[in-house]
Amino acid sequence: MDDNGLESCMEVDFQYEDADSPVNELSELYSYTEQPEYQLNVKAFEDLMQDYKYAPSWEKLSQEQRTSVVMKLLDQLEISNKTSRMKAARCVLYIAQGCWAEVQSDEEQLNNARDNVMLLYDCGVFLAFVDLLNIEIENSSAATTALRKLAVSLADSTDLRVILSILYIMVEVMRCGREDDTDEITLRREQFLNEITNPIMDELLAAKLLGMITKFCNGSAPHFPMKKVLLLLWKVILISLGGMTKLRELKIKYREEADLGPTKEDTLEIAKHMRASSPPTSAADILEAQGQKKNNRPFRRSLMKQSSLDEPMGLDFDAPDQADDEMREIEERRALEEAGELPQPPSPRPMTPVATKPKGLPWEPKVRMADLEQFLDTSRLKFVGYQLPNDMKTLAGLPQPIHEGVRVLTQHMYRSLAELQIQREEEIAKNPVTCKEQEVRQTPTEILYQAMLPSLPQYMIALLKILLAAAPTSKAKTDSINIMADVLPEEMPMTVLQSMKLGIDVSRHKEIIVKAVSAILLLLLKHFKIGHIYQFEFMAQHLVFANCIPLVLKFFNQNIISYVGAKNTIPILDFPACVIGDQPELTSDSLEIGDSQQFCWRNMFSCINLLRILNKLTKWKHSRIMMMVVFKSAPILKRTLKVRHAMMQLYVLKLLKMQTKYLGRQWRKSNMKTMSAIYQKVRHRLNDDWAFGNDMDARPWDFQAEECTLRACVDRFNNRRYSASGLDSDLEEVDNCITSVLGRQIDLTDEFKQHYEVWLQQEVFQTNVDWDQLLQSPIL
Repeated sequence: MDDNGLESCMEVDFQYEDADSPVNELSELYSYTEQPEYQLNVKAFEDLMQDYKYAPSWEKLSQEQRTSVVMKLLDQLEISNKTSRMKAARCVLYIAQGCWAEVQSDEEQLNNARDNVMLLYDCGVFLAFVDLLNIEIENSSAATTALRKLAVSLADSTDLRVILSILYIMVEVMRCGREDDTDEITLRREQFLNEITNPIMDELLAAKLLGMITKFCNGSAPHFPMKKVLLLLWKVILISLGGMTKLRELKIKYREEADLGPTKEDTLEIAKHMRASSPPTSAADILEAQGQKKNNRPFRRSLMKQSSLDEPMGLDFDAPDQADDEMREIEERRALEEAGELPQPPSPRPMTPVATKPKGLPWEPKVRMADLEQFLDTSRLKFVGYQLPNDMKTLAGLPQPIHEGVRVLTQHMYRSLAELQIQREEEIAKNPVTCKEQEVRQTPTEILYQAMLPSLPQYMIALLKILLAAAPTSKAKTDSINIMADVLPEEMPMTVLQSMKLGIDVSRHKEIIVKAVSAILLLLLKHFKIGHIYQFEFMAQHLVFANCIPLVLKFFNQNIISYVGAKNTIPILDFPACVIGDQPELTSDSLEIGDSQQFCWRNMFSCINLLRILNKLTKWKHSRIMMMVVFKSAPILKRTLKVRHAMMQLYVLKLLKMQTKYLGRQWRKSNMKTMSAIYQKVRHRLNDDWAFGNDMDARPWDFQAEECTLRACVDRFNNRRYSASGLDSDLEEVDNCITSVLGRQIDLTDEFKQHYEVWLQQEVFQTNVDWDQLLQSPIL
């Protein structure tokens, strides 16, 4: 363990992508408890094939016969008898699973599933099962039965799990294209995408699934299989809105349309490059290398009393000349960087070739317009004694170094889409009559936002409730929701082996839920931010109000190395390995083997997603940064640096960089290695005083005005764009035409009609009207 309390950990070879491999994604759909149900699918297929007078072998059927079978199954899905209807549904599920009883390898099963899904889609199976899902959602008898039971089990969600599994397989297969796809397959995918992104029946499928999650969290439908619902929701959003590549394309497209310059470096691409060439995250070797070059001046390790914001172990300097040493450190480091001679740490494996590290920092610095305005205001007030609001060009009376500073800041100026959208909203708010609303493009993101808007706060609360219940640090409470309904069997295990298997299944179940929820939240935040900044802010504020920030910190307040290296997997029970070929006997030894990888893909994916969500919620939001300080996030985040993965460390360091000025000078002195890592890996703002500024007296309530102002702007945006009228009633034009006013159709209430004579007596007969004055009115 080093002097910052961080254990050494071998580098994690993890590639961050939109999702795991198709094989792993499909296997995670099923729990190990569902294994006996695979044979029910085969039995349903064989029985129905016998009824249809076909041989019980999908491989032996011609394409015409397969199409005929699928159409007959669709007809049977329409009958009123639920038993027969669900038997046909199981038959469709077996076909979508690739008819695994007739294959010899996983690859063959995946190819069959791909071909069969294309056939099912061409026959209209997807929309048919969306209708079936609607029926099961409104199945009040199933909900009533589940509410009466003390413990909801796997048996209560049997029909829903069959329907959701078919929809998920079709979405996942359609999402995962291949290089050898023909134009016909590509066309089918585009048609499928159009069905997903347009309202199906009465609402979007994504909104329908969010409604299921809300009903589950409200307690009205405890039998809903949440893992399958969340996985399907994630993949529906991913296929309809797009992943990392689509986000990058949209950002480039929208910036070009807004006449903004090209984007700077892409964060994910730079992080991937840093993974191969960057030095270890812990900067101990860097500081030691500098110390050796400076006459081997030793560091002294000692125990010291730390702030409550950090661990008790820290790095201290010699006490007598502490300030001088600190300044000397900074000056010598700057000199080395300017000369390009920053020493590199020795490699822990001398025999391994080390990639050449380019000189300089990995990021090009950015400057906001607000940064330039603040710099000019401060400089003008200091040197000429007055300010010029909204003037970015006049430099009269300012010394030459200020001119040079303005030139450098202007050179690195970056204007985001968000700034442009906010400026446009301010113009509309100031001039609501002359500045009309631009035509809103009906993109998939816009359609989804409109569908989510009425119940978005409830959706966010429900997702965070599920995330809390699935977090490894959460303790079971009587009032917490039960997310185990679709993993617990009706009869609890009787043997040690069965208990071990169920324990692994439960842990795996929670990890998959965390993976799905984190991916859903991140995708929505990313797409809403590109769609419109106030769509993003609306969702972000409701996440913050629902305590998302402390929840994410609670998630990371665990042994993170153990979490990312968890082996909650039983490979011989993963689908389709568990049903293809001869099955080995399940023993306690095979349960303990787990996966051969040094890390768990889904847990690494979840951690990075949650860190990215936390960054998006807190970036440029002082009140939320102070919330992280109040919840003592610094030691929690520092412990996360133990995981040696460049992208994960980058997002942790960005979160620490936000807080450094609020943590105080003592914290920075005691965490020089962390400060060094921030300096090396995180993008710099040219006039940001993160490493030297102090704001120890700041309190969360000092910044609440920011949240109130933001909330007002978001509400004004939503009311103007999505309310029925679209305009403030006070700003609507007044109809001054007497013919139009008197000819307007007015619906009279029953109460008025009943007491019409009373109104006539009081308002007409007993009222004196000066007709001369009325006739002289300019309105006439």
